[in-house]
Amino acid sequence: MEFKDKVVLVTGGSKGIGRAIALAFAAQGSKVVITARGKDALDSVAEEIRAAGGKPLALTCDVSDGEQVGRMAAELHEKFGTVDILVNNAGIAPSNKFLNHSEEMWQQVLDVNLTGVFRVSKAIIPRMVERSEGGRVINMASISGKIGTKFTIAYTTSKHGLIGFTRTLAIELNPFGITVNAICPGYVDTPMVAEGIKIVSAKTGNPEEAARAYIESQSPQNRMLDPEEVAALAIMLASENARGITGQSINIDGGTVMY
Repeated sequence: MEFKDKVVLVTGGSKGIGRAIALAFAAQGSKVVITARGKDALDSVAEEIRAAGGKPLALTCDVSDGEQVGRMAAELHEKFGTVDILVNNAGIAPSNKFLNHSEEMWQQVLDVNLTGVFRVSKAIIPRMVERSEGGRVINMASISGKIGTKFTIAYTTSKHGLIGFTRTLAIELNPFGITVNAICPGYVDTPMVAEGIKIVSAKTGNPEEAARAYIESQSPQNRMLDPEEVAALAIMLASENARGITGQSINIDGGTVMY
């Protein structure tokens, strides 16, 4: 099995896309390290992996805190060794109109979605380079990293930045056999999106079903994606068959954005 005993780190691995990716790699026999801020949700996913015969390591970590990232990386390296596949998935997506958008919210989003990726990458990738056995870095961007979306100026800016980060890092890590790519999902049926639907419904007074139907209508396929579809793309990008794919930002959005 290609991924058996490979060490995979998935940040934001307790829910939604991150959980699906962690379970997918665990099913392939990988040693999966999952991080998130909430211990209970992390432990729940770790138990799912363990019950299926996997080898999880759950570490609480807020990627916006450099000290926490350092402690997480040190414990990971001590227990599992060098990471083979890094999935930078942790992210937040608060929304507000630009005119009502606070600097505090702006900074928080960038600190998690963009600087957090930088922090984790700096803590993990040097060991991958030193080992000289290649590796994979997969960053969770968004179709919002390619287009403008109203009421999400900080989130959209962070994802545009993450695509630039991905392209530049791919160039720099190419000599070491490490590929770097970004996945750009559209709307995915996750707890984060469900929470957003509730907020929109409460603000507008419209039923949640109407908000969900509107979101689904944005895709030519008239649906949201399942997290497992995104996980399957992550598995593909981490595979040996994808060794020629690097510096790319790949849409998985039911055809919402066609470039």
